[in-house]
Order: sequence, then structure tokens, then C-alpha cells
Amino acid sequence: MRVRDAFKVLPDPFTATAAPVTCIGPKGPKQATNLENPRLETLAASTALVVRRIMSKRIEATPMEVDDDKSIAVEQITPKFSISVLQLVKSAQMQHGLRHRDYTRYRRYCTARLRRLYKSLKFTHGRGKYTRKTITESTITDVRFLHIVLYMAERAWSYAMEKKQLPDGPNSRQRIHLLGRLRKAVKWATLFAQLCAAKGDSRTSLEAEAYASYMKGSLLFEQDQNWQSALMNFKNARAVYEELGKYGNIENQVLCRERVEELEPSIRYCLHKVGESNLQTSELLDIGEMEGPALDLFKSKLEAVMAEARSQQAASMTEFCWLGHRFPINNAKTRVSILKAQELEKDLHGSASDSLPSEKKLAMFDKIFSAYHDARSCIRNDLATAGNAENVKDDLNGLDKAISAVLGQRTIERNQLLVAIAKSKFTKHRDDKADKVTKPEELVRLYDLLIQNTSDLSDLVSSGKNRNPEEVAFVEECVIKGSVYRAERCFYLAKSYSAAGKRAEAYLLFCHARSLADTALDKLQMTDKPDQTLIRDLKTLSENCRSNSCIEHAAGVMEEEKIPEKLSKGVSTISLTGQEKKVGKFLLEMLDVYESAVGDPSSKLVARITPFPPPFQAVPCNPIVLDIAYSSIEFPSLENRMKKDKKGIFSRLWR
Repeated sequence: MRVRDAFKVLPDPFTATAAPVTCIGPKGPKQATNLENPRLETLAASTALVVRRIMSKRIEATPMEVDDDKSIAVEQITPKFSISVLQLVKSAQMQHGLRHRDYTRYRRYCTARLRRLYKSLKFTHGRGKYTRKTITESTITDVRFLHIVLYMAERAWSYAMEKKQLPDGPNSRQRIHLLGRLRKAVKWATLFAQLCAAKGDSRTSLEAEAYASYMKGSLLFEQDQNWQSALMNFKNARAVYEELGKYGNIENQVLCRERVEELEPSIRYCLHKVGESNLQTSELLDIGEMEGPALDLFKSKLEAVMAEARSQQAASMTEFCWLGHRFPINNAKTRVSILKAQELEKDLHGSASDSLPSEKKLAMFDKIFSAYHDARSCIRNDLATAGNAENVKDDLNGLDKAISAVLGQRTIERNQLLVAIAKSKFTKHRDDKADKVTKPEELVRLYDLLIQNTSDLSDLVSSGKNRNPEEVAFVEECVIKGSVYRAERCFYLAKSYSAAGKRAEAYLLFCHARSLADTALDKLQMTDKPDQTLIRDLKTLSENCRSNSCIEHAAGVMEEEKIPEKLSKGVSTISLTGQEKKVGKFLLEMLDVYESAVGDPSSKLVARITPFPPPFQAVPCNPIVLDIAYSSIEFPSLENRMKKDKKGIFSRLWR
């Protein structure tokens, strides 16, 4: 029975009758007398009755009631801490290195942050002998204790990711260390979730559970063992972040949605490994193009899987075919690099390439160039170690020539893509400020690059002694493409002269571009398998050259007709007397006259305050003094003041 229940049965002290009160003293109970006020006697009796009832009920109370009273009191005293876990972690990561994937910097920040937290909480581990202090529920009296556990997990995770981002990948020893740090991160994340469940509010507890699930999933993802458990942990984290993304402020909702998007590739990859998804290799590569710290582990895993698949596929690749030649490939690294480039070429020239944006195509070209350059470096290393084996050297030189030719072809394709992008911007209206309009000079520069590329490729292919028909046809194709690029360059050069107002030069260049286009069209139609798209482009170019030449001719004639009119107008405005129109005086010249120097507000006359820049004024020069009296002055003799040389006895004798 509680105190409030006991007071329900108290009699009214102002209406109850007086009664003797038994007081408990040191010598036993005795009767209290001589109470002056009957109301005070009634109040004393009521208080004694309450005390007796409480004491008796406490003796008869069950342990359950006592525990309930204690729990209510503890809940009223113990505060609940609130932490925005995802926002805290994201802000720390973006501000201290992970924006550029610098995990070393972020790990050092976590270490420094932990040191500051230990000192501010006076929770250091001793000066002399290191004695680690554990963090339990009873220890947490400040929210910074929870920050300590969180940053311990972040430091272990960042150390593992630092080992993962090594240039050549972690070796066996470093991989053991990596897995150990991930286990440490899971340990601290699990402790953080337990402490937040006991000391944090409901949202903090949910975020901590999602954080711990993500860490567990990352460890299982890296171990390559239990994909089902990794999938379950990633799904638990995604479900929590999806629910949290529906509430709270806008910034927190955006962060939760971004984390859901970052978790999605890992979930799809786990489904692929479990066998519940039919993902293709290109789709996995598309997933790997996403950005975010949570995706770095997935990207490294995807790259390792792709490298393993390429190495297995490269085992069956024994030769490289190019223009009827077959060159053997003995180096495994060379085969893997060539295979990687060929896979990217398939994705670039596949059926789905039309839907790819231009930026992604340019990025794929960069990867292709990198793969072929790696293959060439491997071939050069093999040439350096080949020794005197002539057959091996010939094969390696032929393979190097073939790889260089393919690299030249991809360079031409990339520059053609840049030309297409520039042309799409060149045809836009000038008033469209959403995107920058391409100038004709930029297209001229791109066509210069294409002409140089085709010339280099033609020289490279025709450099051999015994050329087969495929090589001869390829060289002829390069020559025709070079003539097409020259016609296009001449057309846009004429455009630049037209924009500068040089009609005669533009007219001649348009005519020359038309003749080049017609010549290239005739050569292209004489080939065995003419390119219809290129023929259509050349016909369009010839028509554009003809129309633009007519426009420039007409504009030049009109300007010639306007020259006499402009000349007569200019002559009519010439003043023969040389007198200019009188203008008023400046304000500083008529300070004694009350007249406005600003002018009428309705007129467009400029205010005349003072002339600027001020006119030059004559300034007298300093006089020139010529010192001509110096030669006429006779100065006194100073020999008596000069020091005389002292001579000895022998010097006097020899005078």
C-alpha cells in the first residue's frame, strides 16, 4: 500500500472528535495529554494512524510491488540519450577524408576524436600501467560515452577499408589483419547497439541496430562464406533506414534514403551469390558505377570477382587476331588486360549502347585505353627479357603493332564521339543559356586531331614489309576517312571566317570544302563495301557547303552595295571649319554663378562638374647650374700639414 492510498482513509482533522493519542517513547507507549487545541490532537492522531498502516503494509508487501516502486523511481531519474547515428557518422566521414576515399585520414581523425573524448570525460586508462576501463550501462552518465563506442567501431572499420584499398590488393597476411579489424568493428557496433537499447531513446536504438547489422553484413560479405546471413543483415539495415526515412527532418530523410541506395547493390550481389537473382555481368558493372563509402567494399569485391573471371577466361585465350594475322599471347597479364578491353568494347558497341549517356561512354573509353596500355607495357617487358630468340621477338613486335593499331582505332572513335557532342551543341540556338554553345574553332581543332589520328594509323599499318589484302584495304579506308575529315574541317573553318565577317575568305573555303567532299564521295563509292552512313553525311555536307557559299556571296554583294552609302554618310558629317559644338562651362569654372551643371533630368546630357582626365599644365623647370668657377680658384698649399717620412742615417749618406 502506498502513501497516497493511506491518506484516502484519513478522517477530516477539522471534523473528527478528539481522542487520546498513544506516543511511542524511549520507555514504551504512554498517553499524550495536555493538548491545548482539539484540532491539533485530531491531526496528531491521524498522522500516527497513517504511520502504523504504512509500516504494517510494508511488512506484508510482496517483492513484486517493491520492485515496481523501484523501477518507477529509476525510470523517473535515469535520462534517455538521443544520437543521430547516421548523420553523425556521415558528417564525420565526409569532412575527414572519405569524400576522396582517404581512409587513412579518417582513421587518424577517429583516433584523435577518441583521445579528446577520453580526456573530456576523465576516462583515461592510467598513466604508468595500462588498465583498460570497460564501458557498461552503469558507466554511461553522459552521451559522450556512447560516442566513444561508436568511434571505436568506426576506427576499426576504416582501418579494414584502408587495407582493402592498397594498390596491389591485400596479401594473405594483410587480409587476415583486415578480417580481424572487421571483427573488431562488429564487436564494438554490437556493444553500441546494446548500450543504445538500454540508455538511448527508441530512434537511437533503431539506428544503432541498423548500424550493427550493416557491420555484420560487411564482415560476412568480405569472408565469402555465409551469403544468406549477410543478405539478412543487409536487409534488416535497409528496412530500418527505409522506415526512418519517412520521419524526422529533411536532412535526416535524405541521408536515410542515400544509405538505402548504397545498401541496394550489396543486397543484389548477395542475392546473385545465393542464386535468387539472374544478374548479368554488365548489370553488376552498372551497379559498381554508384558512389558512396558504403559501396567501396562492394566495388573491391566486384573487381576481385571480375579479375578472377577474366583470368579463368584468359586461360583459353592463346592468340590475338588482327587483320588476318594471329599473334600468340604467352603472358597471363597481357591476356587479362586484352580480355578486359574486349569486354568493355562489347558493352560500348552493343545493342544497349545507344541508350548510354555520352559521359559514360567517355569513361568507358578511358578504361579501354588503360587496359590496352597495360597490355603494351607487359609486351614491352617481355621484349626486354626475350633475349636472342628472333621468333619470339617477331611475335611480340607484331602483337605490339596490333595493340597499337587497335588503340589508334579506339582513339578515333572517341574523338568522333567528341565531335558528335560538339555538333549537337553547335546547332543549338544562341539564346539557349542552359548549355554552352560550341564555337566553330573547337570543331576545327577536333577535326585536326582526327586527321592526325588517321594519318598515324595509316602509317603504322603500312609500315610492314609484306602486307596482306586486309591491311591494304584498311589503309585505303584510313585515307578516305582522312579526306572526309579534311572536308569537314574546311567547312567549319569557313564558318569561323563567316562569323568574323570575312565574306570573301568564307566563300572560298565553302567552295573548297564542297570540292573536297565531292572528291571523298567519289572515292568512297568506288570501294567494294561503301559505308552508307558516311555517304549520306558527305552528301549533306556538300549541300550545306553549296547553300552557305551562296549565302556568303549574297551577303558580300550586299555589303559592297552599302559601301558608297556609308561613305557618303560619313563625308556629309565632316565639318570643314573644324569648329565643334559649343558646350557649357564646367562647375568649377563658374562657382560665382548660380547655374546647374547637372542639366535637365529629362535630357541625356552628361553632368559637367570638372574635366576628367584633367588637362596638362605648364610647370617651370628647375634652373641648370654649371660649375665653371672651379678651374679659376687657387687653393692654399697644405704641404706643411702633410706627414713627413722619417729617414735614417744611411739614407742621409746616400743622398
